[in-house]
Amino acid sequence: MNEPDGRIELVRVCRMLYDRKLTVSAGGNVSVRMDDGTFLITPSGKNKGILTEKDIVRIDRDGISLDGGNPSIERFFHLALYDSNPSVNAVVHCHPLYCTVLAVRGEKVDCDLTPEGVILLGEVPMIGYHTPGSAELVEAIRKEHTHMAMTMARHGALTQGKDLTEAYNRMEELEFQASLQILTEGADRLSEAEIRKITGDTP
Repeated sequence: MNEPDGRIELVRVCRMLYDRKLTVSAGGNVSVRMDDGTFLITPSGKNKGILTEKDIVRIDRDGISLDGGNPSIERFFHLALYDSNPSVNAVVHCHPLYCTVLAVRGEKVDCDLTPEGVILLGEVPMIGYHTPGSAELVEAIRKEHTHMAMTMARHGALTQGKDLTEAYNRMEELEFQASLQILTEGADRLSEAEIRKITGDTP
């Protein structure tokens, strides 16, 4: 993706996240990989619902701002995921209500209530609590880089994708699955046999 298109897409996705109440105020951060090996990321401390293309910050692979902007303090776990997953070109982190409720309770999001949860998300690990922006959080997320969705204790949710649309869709589905888990507490999950059928795994 080129820089002008990346800025437009980031603003569009941030507004969708805000409008869908997947994040509030300045919470969360979203990034996208550029064709030239740099990255665009949301700025620190700004409401995601009113960002403009000019607010978006371009950073290098070391997290250094290339345009004078103030990038999110959590840019380093974005960079760790890009470094670990060459096919990933977008990362979304925000604080959806139901995902965060489970994260505060210390409960994982179980995505085996519906076939869509199994197909789109699979297993969703929960990262133990680490201070936002800390090196410990970066390394904990890096260890789970093969998972396209994860939650963080007392912090929120994180999704990855081949582009911003895929990463956004995973976040929307993750919050839906978290809401189902809370609202249908005690409901039966799909059987292991059905999950294997859905995923194509052989016993």
